[in-house]
Amino acid sequence: MGNALLQTNFNFQGQKSVYHGKVRDVYNIADKYMVMVASDRISAFDVVLPAGIPYKGQVLNQIAAKFLDATSDIVPNWKIATPDPMVTIGHKCDALRVEMVIRGYLTGSAWRDYKSGSRSICGITLPEGMKENQRFATPIITPTTKADEGHDQNISKEEIIAQGLVSKEDYELVEKYTYALFQRGQEIATKMGLILVDTKYEFGKKDGKIYLIDEIHTPDSSRYFYAEGYQERFEKGEAQRQLSKEFVRQWLMDNGFQGKEGQKVPEMTPAIVDSITDRYVELYENITGDKFVKGATDNLSARIEKNVAECLASLK
Repeated sequence: MGNALLQTNFNFQGQKSVYHGKVRDVYNIADKYMVMVASDRISAFDVVLPAGIPYKGQVLNQIAAKFLDATSDIVPNWKIATPDPMVTIGHKCDALRVEMVIRGYLTGSAWRDYKSGSRSICGITLPEGMKENQRFATPIITPTTKADEGHDQNISKEEIIAQGLVSKEDYELVEKYTYALFQRGQEIATKMGLILVDTKYEFGKKDGKIYLIDEIHTPDSSRYFYAEGYQERFEKGEAQRQLSKEFVRQWLMDNGFQGKEGQKVPEMTPAIVDSITDRYVELYENITGDKFVKGATDNLSARIEKNVAECLASLK
């Protein structure tokens, strides 16, 4: 198994600042471009886990790049180039202060809330009698606030507009984009024998225009089920075979960790780390239909620095 990229500390030409997120490091170049490095860090329950996952960053970056290209006719996006398997360079946009979560099925945190008795999510009333992994009649949008630290919070469309987080006009446009992107993602997934269950999109503005930013349709931001056997498993109340980060969350919960105070992350043995890498590669190959080609990992930082510097020089 290869080495994992856990942290970066580059100093590119024209660099003004760097933001180290949970799993990505984002470099601001002259307030014009963003260099997004997809590290091999992994988070769950808003906690960055202690071990890195080799090739995870490459998987996420390459899936996102493919889907940004596959949806650019729906909404303009921030991507300019992918000069390295773990890096995307794009336009610097001012991020909207909400994330657009869209759900086609009742699962994950929404199911956990429903099971505990809640029948409302982000101002949307859910019908009685639903079962885990049941498909909604139509997809629902359940936005969250975008937290710099800690947990994102569910919020309704009405609250977003009332609080001035996003204007009514901009919100309705990104809502339209969200439905269209999700439909395209579901169509692509269906062709690959998968179900795109839920996902999230982030948007920003540049020169007054809305752009799709960040990643799209990766296992960090999306949940996929295998289509084959879905209905049979659903009718029997069995767990779905899925390609998403939910298996990491489930492993943590099975070992007594949900990100709550006083809880300790279970030991991430080499076998656990390798199994997580294998699941990310599996998703890449299933959702893209392409064979995953592992990049060299012997000197990741030097490779990334060289590739990014060359690309930035070509953009001037």
